[in-house]
Amino acid sequence: MKEILNHLFEHKTLTKAEAREVLVNVTAGKYNQNQISSFLTVFMMRSITVDELEGFRDALLDLCHRVDLDAYNPIDLCGTGGDGKDTFNISTLASFVVAANGVAVAKHGNYGVSSSCGSSNVLEALGVKFTTDTDALKRSIEKYSICFLHAPLFHPAMKSVGPIRKELGVKTFFNMLGPMVNPAFPKRQLVGVFSLELARMYGYLYQQTDTRYIILHTLDGYDEISLTSPFKVISDSREALLDATSLGLPQLQHEQIKGGSDVASSAEIFLKVLKAEGTEAQTAVVAANAGMALQCARPELELKEAVNLAKETLESGRAYALFNKLINDQKLVEA
Repeated sequence: MKEILNHLFEHKTLTKAEAREVLVNVTAGKYNQNQISSFLTVFMMRSITVDELEGFRDALLDLCHRVDLDAYNPIDLCGTGGDGKDTFNISTLASFVVAANGVAVAKHGNYGVSSSCGSSNVLEALGVKFTTDTDALKRSIEKYSICFLHAPLFHPAMKSVGPIRKELGVKTFFNMLGPMVNPAFPKRQLVGVFSLELARMYGYLYQQTDTRYIILHTLDGYDEISLTSPFKVISDSREALLDATSLGLPQLQHEQIKGGSDVASSAEIFLKVLKAEGTEAQTAVVAANAGMALQCARPELELKEAVNLAKETLESGRAYALFNKLINDQKLVEA
């Protein structure tokens, strides 16, 4: 690691092969915590290159515990995090809206690192149990059209650096990798990223795959559609700049979509929105992201049509009914 750090401190970059090797060695326990912290810090101080990002991604995918859900052709809705906006758990809520429309979802997520409450925090608090059992994950998709892939269980490298990331408390390149390393290798993905530069990199890397993808970045810094300003859409079929009116929704202010201050308050917001007891702004922003995912899964849908379908699914209680059934069934299994 000493040679690698000196190389990076001289403002040099890593090749794809070098980047991959470093993460393989991290997983193998070849470096101490101080060395790993220093390595992560380099990429907080300068932009990552496409080769480095691709190398890190390849390492995580090669090392992950893969789960075969190909028969269900699932979609994942996942953001990088790291945008510093502390919104409520929009993509996780949108996942239930999508699942309630019969679209299989393999939701990849983790505990919050640079935010107070990640998707795994809120789901765990509400009673969702995480597992690597493929049969259990398949049963979950078959019964509820959704399953959850808690990243540390599937990614040894993520698990080994988790405590370091938590202590640092700021975004690292692991934020950039999260959406790209779903262990189910889904062929449909809605991805939110925290910068336009990263959106371009993602677009380049996804072009090399057979994934149907939509990459989102709202220009005032969100890793999702926030409805607070125009947002960039980069997909396998187009590139566009849209705004709230493009979706038939109101423009919002940041304060209207803020999350809770801790896991308990975040879980409370989550349930309120799911029960159709959230504010108009909360419902709108979930519908925006769920609608975009529905269009990714069903490209025959017009965008406004998909957003309206998502909104109706939330307001009718169908998404909550699905969630409630999942939670109650898990409690029965435990009993």
